[in-house]
Amino acid sequence: MISPEARVYLDNASTTAMLPAARDAWLRATLSTGNPSSLHASGRQARQVVEEAREQIAADLRTRPSAVVFTSGGTESDNLAIKGIAWARRRAAGVPMRILTSAIEHHAVLDPVRWLVEQDGFAVTWLGVDAVGRVDVSEVVAALDDANLPTPALCSVMWANNEIGTVQPVAEIAQVCRERAVPFHTDAVQVLGQLPLDLGALGADAVTITSHKIGGPWGVGALILDPTLEPTPLLHGGGQERDLRSGSIDAPSIAGFAVAVQHAVAAQPEHARKLRHLRNALINGVLASVPGAILNGDPDLQGDGRLPGNAHFTFPGCQGDALLLLLDAAGIDCSTGSACTAGIPQPSHVLLALGADEATARGSLRFSLGPATTSADIERLLDVLPGAVERASRAAGSRR
Repeated sequence: MISPEARVYLDNASTTAMLPAARDAWLRATLSTGNPSSLHASGRQARQVVEEAREQIAADLRTRPSAVVFTSGGTESDNLAIKGIAWARRRAAGVPMRILTSAIEHHAVLDPVRWLVEQDGFAVTWLGVDAVGRVDVSEVVAALDDANLPTPALCSVMWANNEIGTVQPVAEIAQVCRERAVPFHTDAVQVLGQLPLDLGALGADAVTITSHKIGGPWGVGALILDPTLEPTPLLHGGGQERDLRSGSIDAPSIAGFAVAVQHAVAAQPEHARKLRHLRNALINGVLASVPGAILNGDPDLQGDGRLPGNAHFTFPGCQGDALLLLLDAAGIDCSTGSACTAGIPQPSHVLLALGADEATARGSLRFSLGPATTSADIERLLDVLPGAVERASRAAGSRR
């Protein structure tokens, strides 16, 4: 068994190592006792931790403190945005409504949308993507303006895809939605720390971020929500977080989260430069050493159309999960491009939306780089990957 210290970690899109400064902030806050909703001195002290964190996150992301709604993470934030805004808009309008979203969203968006369609009478317009996974703004305009369909409740398009790394034209989509008074939500979980994040300039109504993707604690995130919007809450109880997210507030995790956000924003330019350099070495090395390997997502390695830390490949003739396990045995952590439910691998819905067949959509891997990634890590991957692909291809052929 390869020791944790000797492993190469290339799955930062799933989670990142906790920053020492974020861990210290979390630990300091745990040394005090007090519920932030309590009125006594200890409660007020805990509340101060939360509100200072809220103000810091708002300043770093260039938004208002009143817009920061703390949640348990990206999935809850996406659900609150999708369900909460859709329900509130339908209640106010009193007419059938529909949701616009892309076919390559994270399941934290796709599944709530499907639930609203199947269980609650909403319609949906699925926005297509091109060969690199990018939504066409003109298609959004046409879908918003289609008078033959129910009134749009909201539009949700992720800022950057978690599998193939393609960056979407979210500023333009936000503008066309704003011109039509349709709320726009974007999942920015993968973007924070890799791309500049100026929410004041973006003009979106709701933005999802989470802590553990940027070196903060697990189990905490935020929905950055226009204070003029009043979504229907998912949770009812004590009325915390503008009565939008009832439940005792996790002050220590929020303190660590704020430190991680501050670091992600401050370090972003240099971090992106480093990641892009390493990512390009990885991509060029894989394409040169593995015959038939296909790069998915935006192929422009010098532009801003792809997350700087993302490299996603299809290896024809291989099963992605078999290849992942071979790399795992060699001490390399990465991810298949597929979603797994109850341990059952499924073909990547993202690649299927790009037009791939099911076999191709099962034969992909994602390598996602982070702060600790080094040139030696890339060299180690390039050293073992060709052999692993050859073995996985032979194994797949023997099963046919």
